[in-house]
Amino acid sequence: MRAVEACRTAALGGHLDLCLDCHHERPAYNSCRNRHCPKCQSLDQSRWLAGRMQTILPVPYFHVVFTLPAELAALARRNQRLVYNLLFRAASQTLLTLGRDPKRLGAQLGVTIVLHTWTRDLRFHPHVHCIVTGGGLSADGSSWIPANQDYLFPVHVLSALFRGKFLAGLNQANEQGHLDLPEELACNRAFAVLRDQLYKKKWISYAKRPFAGPQQVFTYLGRYTHRVGLSNHRILDLTDTSVTLKTRGEETVTLTPEELIRRFLLHVLPLRFVKIRHYGLVASSNVKTRLERARQLLAEPAQLNGEIESTANADWRALLEQHTGIDTSKCPECGSSRWVAVPLSSELIPRAPPTSPRL
Repeated sequence: MRAVEACRTAALGGHLDLCLDCHHERPAYNSCRNRHCPKCQSLDQSRWLAGRMQTILPVPYFHVVFTLPAELAALARRNQRLVYNLLFRAASQTLLTLGRDPKRLGAQLGVTIVLHTWTRDLRFHPHVHCIVTGGGLSADGSSWIPANQDYLFPVHVLSALFRGKFLAGLNQANEQGHLDLPEELACNRAFAVLRDQLYKKKWISYAKRPFAGPQQVFTYLGRYTHRVGLSNHRILDLTDTSVTLKTRGEETVTLTPEELIRRFLLHVLPLRFVKIRHYGLVASSNVKTRLERARQLLAEPAQLNGEIESTANADWRALLEQHTGIDTSKCPECGSSRWVAVPLSSELIPRAPPTSPRL
């Protein structure tokens, strides 16, 4: 919270941008670079995306979402690292297992999974978004096996298998004493009752309409990978006693400042927790081997390769101009290229307590 409060203020230091022609000047303060900060994700997102786009294949992609039921929310809050890891594992194993099944596809899929923990009004709601190749590489690497163009796997099969894998992992963690149980679940009988109820409950998993191609995947990843629970443009009104946020469509929610801060902090991830992970063909162990083989079989167009390479080689100024249209090398008043950075005097910069920029 301290990092977000101090971001791009004099507390973190900075420099003075000065035009040598028209003498226009403006202070530019340093950013906190905290991954939970709404202002500090654009460049990191672009750099990450440039690297990941080199693994995109010229095939349709599916968007699959796995969600934990509300009954597990309290348990997830008390065991964030364990439950989030289990969520990744259950979702990836569900997709890869169905992909390998010879009755369905009989191939190895490529899967990228992104963790989100919020709803539009910032309530706690752990779920993962999965970007899945519309097909996979055969076990012997001799052919690319395309998936059905309309759907990847039946939704009820996805939900049931995901539920079984997640609850099996949760039960094992409890038996091994790794779960921090709330008081109402502290006895084994209470946990068993909850587990049995969850086995009978229909879990929500769904597959959205498939992407049309690599460029649509690029656009989607750009929106979702480094998103945090709240962005500045969703704040519609602000007073000393209330904050109004845009939620979905024309709907809004009004919260007290204290409640807004409480909800925002629900989504701070455990220290150094990796919230974007890759499996199957796009796992790091397969990128240079099986993924490369799939690329050869699909004969990826040279045009897309050129676009990816140019994005990957762009420096931070070019990336910023690409996203905002602002050329930081020129004076915003007169357009002069004699736009220089002058260090601010350290005596003029109040210091804040230390922050942890890359939590």
